[in-house]
Amino acid sequence: MMNCIIVDDEEVSRLIVEQRLEKVDFLTLKATFDNAADAITYIKNENDIDLILLDVEMPNMTGVEFIEVAENLPQVIIISAEKKYAITAIEYSVTDYILKPVTQARFIKAVNKAYRRHNEELERGSSQKGVFIKSSSSSFIRLLYSDILWIEALENYVVVNTYDEKHTIHFTMKSILEKLPQEKFKRIHRSYIANIEKIEMIADNMVVFKTSKEKKKLAIAKSYKEKLMNAINIVSK
Repeated sequence: MMNCIIVDDEEVSRLIVEQRLEKVDFLTLKATFDNAADAITYIKNENDIDLILLDVEMPNMTGVEFIEVAENLPQVIIISAEKKYAITAIEYSVTDYILKPVTQARFIKAVNKAYRRHNEELERGSSQKGVFIKSSSSSFIRLLYSDILWIEALENYVVVNTYDEKHTIHFTMKSILEKLPQEKFKRIHRSYIANIEKIEMIADNMVVFKTSKEKKKLAIAKSYKEKLMNAINIVSK
């Protein structure tokens, strides 16, 4: 998921962008602002914003001035009624530049570009390419992401399943999912997180994994199935 904010002094424009955003499942709208100054204060205090949808022509502080003065700026997509700021946008390395009125197709193209960059940055920032699992009071073992097949809820614990081992740790499903690459690991059930790159088969609302001892079948909950199917590569007639 990517957290985003909208900064635009025109209420109608903000509402249109909100409508476009509602149809994108990987974006979460955290706040909207009708001026750049309040947005700067917000992102200074909130460190979880991944994307800013920014107008240019605003009173008191323009979108360009916003980019110049804001600290730790995340990705920016400029949404403007004017073409003349496009060169400036390139100079500031914004992710994309959309002209108003904003169509759904153009909006999706822009935010998909931001999403790809976001995932690439996460991959580059993850030097260990795995997680450390606590095996005793004083020791940890390292599991590569590629080692993990699925994760299963067990009361106040989770069980991390690999090809030939199981590791039980005191953790919640939500917390461990946040530690894993979102493009590889998907919730398929209240009780299961699957490494989609390790799924052998999907059939009859079940996913199948191959371990050293057996083929393990896990149920796919109806509420998670659509997101799972959208995350995998499907070739069909």
